[in-house]
Amino acid sequence: MAKILINPSPFLSKPPPRLRVPMIKLASSKEVKDIKMSHGVRYPKHPEKPEVWKSMEDWLRESVLPLLKPIDKSWQPQDLLPNPESEGFLDQVKEVMERAKEVPDEYFVVLVGDMITEEALPTYQSRLTILDGIRDESGVDDSPLAIWARGWSAEENRHGDLLNKYLYLSGRVNMKQVERTIHQVIASGANVGTGSNTYYGMIYTSFQERATFISHGNTAKLAKHYGDIKLAQICGTIAADEKRHEAAYTKIVGKLFELDPNGTIMAFADLMRMKVTMPAYLMYDGRDPKLYDHFSNVAARIGVYSAMDYVEIMEHFVAKWNVENLQGLSSEGQKAQDFVCGLAQRFRKLEERAQSVVKETKSVPFSWIFDKDVLA
Repeated sequence: MAKILINPSPFLSKPPPRLRVPMIKLASSKEVKDIKMSHGVRYPKHPEKPEVWKSMEDWLRESVLPLLKPIDKSWQPQDLLPNPESEGFLDQVKEVMERAKEVPDEYFVVLVGDMITEEALPTYQSRLTILDGIRDESGVDDSPLAIWARGWSAEENRHGDLLNKYLYLSGRVNMKQVERTIHQVIASGANVGTGSNTYYGMIYTSFQERATFISHGNTAKLAKHYGDIKLAQICGTIAADEKRHEAAYTKIVGKLFELDPNGTIMAFADLMRMKVTMPAYLMYDGRDPKLYDHFSNVAARIGVYSAMDYVEIMEHFVAKWNVENLQGLSSEGQKAQDFVCGLAQRFRKLEERAQSVVKETKSVPFSWIFDKDVLA
């Protein structure tokens, strides 16, 4: 997924709940309880209408499921990596390593963070399938949203696979520490405030897919700038997937606004009040309890994803879903509409003010790149 980098500036809001104690392993129920309590718990405040999803089934089959690509026409990670069946396989690997030498450490910090976010797919799929509008109880349900959730997960699974294999071949990262972080982030789960409410889940995932499209698109541009065209192709291919997935979730939420504008705008406003949080915000490598903050600071500094991107995503969806022109809302719905429509402008002003302040940076060692220091 979507799944990258939503990281509003501290000038805009309180940061998402942070990891407060070092985690070596989740050894006891008490440790798990203490960690989860330190993160806080967020749940939706407004109910959804179950009948809406039933009424949308034919539309979902016709308008959303076609956005999944047939497997035999889909790219696979191997298409973009050295071919182990080729006589020149080792030479191809050496070429990957030579090109990677020209890419700065800070870029690899961000690429690893993006990859770890993609590798946490089991958490995202489990969150989708417990949404009330999906509830894939058998694991093979044939409702359109259950089919979508499995197909989307299958397509997303290639992203982490591809980046993981590339990073291994590059020789630039400490794979044991990377793997440990992946293990930890999946074990930690994520509380992003959607609960089992499908309205919240669809809005949240729309944001995440657009954020990951932006992030992977920018890593592609930087890779090209550094002269690694193959890496640029890898990141660009993933970005294209994220854009297509964003289109699907955006269409679903747009339909929700048609069928239940009041319920949808209240869900949208509530999610904005909670702030859209990166799903891998609990990443931890066993050493740095502020790893997510440091990673996201580097991403913002090198132009991959920043708080201003978050603001622009809000503006994009307010316009895309025609939120300003919603009609027939309750008084509570109108308040939610006003809140959502004015939020991006408030955030933009605060972020512009924040950018005018000289921010202190410090060198931080990242275990992912053999404890090399990077400004974060």
